[in-house]
Amino acid sequence: MRCKMEKLTIKADDPAVLELCEADPLMKELVACIGNVEFTLRPDYFLSLVRSIIGQQISVQAAAAIFMRLETLLEQQVTAGGILGKSDEELRNVGLSKRKVVYIKDLSEKVVQGVIDLSGLDDLDNAAIIKLLTSIKGIGKWTAEMFLIFSLGRMNVLALDDIGIQRGAKWLYQVDQSERRAVLVEKAALWDPHFTIASIYLWEVVHLDLMSNYDSIEDM
Repeated sequence: MRCKMEKLTIKADDPAVLELCEADPLMKELVACIGNVEFTLRPDYFLSLVRSIIGQQISVQAAAAIFMRLETLLEQQVTAGGILGKSDEELRNVGLSKRKVVYIKDLSEKVVQGVIDLSGLDDLDNAAIIKLLTSIKGIGKWTAEMFLIFSLGRMNVLALDDIGIQRGAKWLYQVDQSERRAVLVEKAALWDPHFTIASIYLWEVVHLDLMSNYDSIEDM
């Protein structure tokens, strides 16, 4: 893997990918069909968490619009101090729900008070980061796991409850709907310590809509 200009590229011939493919023949077929995968990282940890809170239970388009209005309100400087300097009403006026205003202010207060040291997250292991982030109102385990992948670039994260990953696994391993989480648990022993790579390729199954175009990996 290589990091460049806030992009993470997973190359099909990377040693870690090859090791994953050696352990899981069906994953090997999937990687061969998809090839390299590139996705954008969010290196500004505070902005990443604010965006995650804003995006909860609304469309991507709606979340983007609210974030743009928040940037305008804060004169393009979305900081913890800036958010705390605005009234609840001002934050509500950009489109945030009452609950999300509480969440974003709780995050901002913890950052300003030093309860959450975002600059020190790189030194912590995954479990410690999840424990720390889930102490913030409105941030659950899934949001923390997405932060580990898309902000910290951690390569050993498996979000068992992510619906996209479950859907990709259901198609790749041809299991029933009721078994799609269980198959992730089963395959974890094969994927360790390359959980993120496996997750990225399973997300690509959904992103490329392979389920609609092919009955199984064997049809590709």
